[in-house]
Amino acid sequence: MEQILETLVSTRILSPEDAVLFLEGLDSRPDIEESLYQAAHRTRLATYGTDVYLRGLIEFSNYCTANCNYCGLRAEQDIERYRLTEEEILAQAGAAYDYGYRTFVLQSGEDPWYTRERVVSIVRGIKERAPEAAVTLSIGEKSREDFLAFREAGADRYLLRHEAYSKTLYDSLHPDMSYEHRIGNLRELKGLGFQTGAGFMVGVKGQTTEDLAQDLAFLQDLQPDMVGIGPFLPAGGTPYAQEPAGSVKTTLRLLAVTRLLLPHVLLPLTTALVSLDPEVRATGFHVGANVLMPNITPGAGGLKYKLYENKRFVEGLHPQRMAELEAKIEAAGYTMSMERGDVRR
Repeated sequence: MEQILETLVSTRILSPEDAVLFLEGLDSRPDIEESLYQAAHRTRLATYGTDVYLRGLIEFSNYCTANCNYCGLRAEQDIERYRLTEEEILAQAGAAYDYGYRTFVLQSGEDPWYTRERVVSIVRGIKERAPEAAVTLSIGEKSREDFLAFREAGADRYLLRHEAYSKTLYDSLHPDMSYEHRIGNLRELKGLGFQTGAGFMVGVKGQTTEDLAQDLAFLQDLQPDMVGIGPFLPAGGTPYAQEPAGSVKTTLRLLAVTRLLLPHVLLPLTTALVSLDPEVRATGFHVGANVLMPNITPGAGGLKYKLYENKRFVEGLHPQRMAELEAKIEAAGYTMSMERGDVRR
């Protein structure tokens, strides 16, 4: 265990075989776990200091054509659907820009109503209204031509979690989607110059430690700029509604390992992790997380974008909620930042 951690810290490399041994051995070695966290913390401080970057999250549509077994937005789900208009999205981004946000994350299900032309118009509109802000898209799989159009319109970043690099596991989670297309999309995004985000769930049905080791190997190969790692949380009405939630402890360990593998990475403390453990923020920052995404979706959109049960989020334009968030960040020894927070390589 000591040698694996030493190699990880010194070389930023972790083989799949060592990853399995390390992750499975941490339960019996709390001393190594603490050393892992301390090393991740030092790495984070060396790369990003104490800054915690805020991203204004606009969940603009909960329509989805996919039927992923775990997701509360799946096409067959009986939920109240909504879509924001371009005008609503631009107005909210403008209000958030005036509030101080310099990064927006536009997120939706796989919703074809937002055509290439509509997305391009939205991105251009935000860039005109908020020229200093970064625009991140998280709108699912697209064609290379779509990605190119979004990039030319001014989109800076694209989040597309791979969810599982094991093809067997991926296929079990996404019965009507293509593993090859998902992985291909991530490589296309990198090639087009997006700050690219990948990521995966922890503790989903059928996942093994070997699967998690494959996820870590893929991250080492892809070298993404952002990585979202969050626990699986069940959503009522889905095929996985009765499955147990993922582990907070395992998620924190994977955040720390990822920080060591990718010192430059922008590493969110995901809404799923905070929903599972509302007191996890200080620990999450200590193990390497350096991004939060307060929800700035107008109206009741944040509540209707129900990927899983008991979703918790900070209302990102509510002065009192934001003051409370800043106080918690500062109490943990960190600094809340609303700057763009671009990746540092």
